[in-house]
Amino acid sequence: MMSWLLLIITLPTENAAARMRAWRALKASGAVVLRDGVYLLPNHGECRASLAAIAAGITASGGTAWLLEATGEDFTGLFDRASEYGRLALDIASCGADLKRVAAGESARRAKKLRKGFSAIVAVDFFPGPAQAQVMAQLDDLDAAIRTRMVPDEPRAQAVAAIARRDSADYQHRLWATRKRPWVDRLASAWLIRRFIDPRARFVWLEEPAECPEQALGFDFDGAEFSHVGERVTFETLLASFGLESDPGLARLAGVVHYLDVGGLPVPESAGLEALLGGMHATIPDDDVLLEAASGALDYFYSALKETP
Repeated sequence: MMSWLLLIITLPTENAAARMRAWRALKASGAVVLRDGVYLLPNHGECRASLAAIAAGITASGGTAWLLEATGEDFTGLFDRASEYGRLALDIASCGADLKRVAAGESARRAKKLRKGFSAIVAVDFFPGPAQAQVMAQLDDLDAAIRTRMVPDEPRAQAVAAIARRDSADYQHRLWATRKRPWVDRLASAWLIRRFIDPRARFVWLEEPAECPEQALGFDFDGAEFSHVGERVTFETLLASFGLESDPGLARLAGVVHYLDVGGLPVPESAGLEALLGGMHATIPDDDVLLEAASGALDYFYSALKETP
């Protein structure tokens, strides 16, 4: 059962400075407003210390403050920081896009400021989810790109989740295999394979991954040639493997696929694609036919994303 801290306050009406200090402190603590004068935080040690200090300051300035405990109700949804991570992710992407035209030193300063902003969100992210890990990986990639620009000949440490670059010429006219009844990541990956990697690709849909033919290239299952790597879903792994990440439309589509597959940073276009593919998935029982229909939709979706500024 969740335990919460409630701070109920009345601020001094004639002390504007004290009111401002209290509001700033409450915002910095990550507290959410239940109603006017009622603030909420999880019942953690640091949260209790923060609210107790705020309460003491309010009382000392002539206001009133009561710090109470409550249990039972689930308020975790009020502390969702996904939108804040989303705004930060856009700024990180902008910094990455500017690397070629902005001096490396300036990019490093921007990245440091972005990292500080990330730490500020993490400090009040009491129920972290996929969005936090996704933005952390995005920041790490940005830092690595900046280091490469600043010291191009310096060897870089390879992360456990490093992805080897592949040449699409070595992956032509192949048989590709994944689990049957494909959903967003598998459908988008199969579309990507046939559209950008292996135009004459053939697909086999597996009842079980263990049934994967020896000559087939597996994707999106444990032990497959291409699957989830670190924070990347299979679609993102394929983009990195074949050097397709610089395509703006594919990069934006990757964000949609990632969100629909594992959650994380919300993407406005995701609801439309989810509804469209969901309708196809529910009404088309044949996986080959489903891929053909989904591929047509993804062609149009990709074109729209590519053209949208």
